[in-house]
Amino acid sequence: MITPRRSEERGHGSHGWLESRHTFSFASYADPLHMGYGDLRVINDDRVSPSQGFGMHSHSNMEILSYVIEGELAHRDSMGNASTIGCGDVQRMSAGTGVMHSEYNPSDKHPVHFLQIWILPNARGLQPGYEQKHFPEERKQNRLCLVASLDGREGSLTINQDADVYATIPLEGVSLPLRRGRIVYLHVVKGNLRLDGMDLEAGDGAKISNENSLELKGSGEALIFDLKG
Repeated sequence: MITPRRSEERGHGSHGWLESRHTFSFASYADPLHMGYGDLRVINDDRVSPSQGFGMHSHSNMEILSYVIEGELAHRDSMGNASTIGCGDVQRMSAGTGVMHSEYNPSDKHPVHFLQIWILPNARGLQPGYEQKHFPEERKQNRLCLVASLDGREGSLTINQDADVYATIPLEGVSLPLRRGRIVYLHVVKGNLRLDGMDLEAGDGAKISNENSLELKGSGEALIFDLKG
């Protein structure tokens, strides 16, 4: 079964310096039909104005991935990490027992466009942690590039959950990872894609379960979440 989640149906937050679209319930956007999907809890599609950002704030008991689409994002946290995340970079912050961090657009001219993704951890009260890696476009073209996993295989980031997160630019087509007892969420990062006859645009998503095979094709880019059923 494929259930589309269209971009325009998502929650919306507008704060002047921040435009945010919420795939699942977040902050003032509450929809009992969209509280998450499996262990995937948040996909926020954020655009931050030049020289603006999120001041120091706290998180706990969550696996947080940041995926930059355009521009750069400056990060600082209470673990002592300070970094700049650019296009093709993926950052993982395991909040565990508690972390303070800030996110800021360091450019005074250009906005930053990024996805913030929350995945529920497999246990509470874990040790906080941080990791950042670059995944170039050529690793995503016509294949599923594993960017996060429980065991950190294939050079992916390590998250504390039985979830595989892939990035892909399926120019000639890729087959989705559909395993018995698992569910999949697909999010279109940018561009246009076609999922077995279904046209998808930037910001669209799809909940997928009980399918034997699906092909994704197009010049756009997608994130694919392979999750416990």
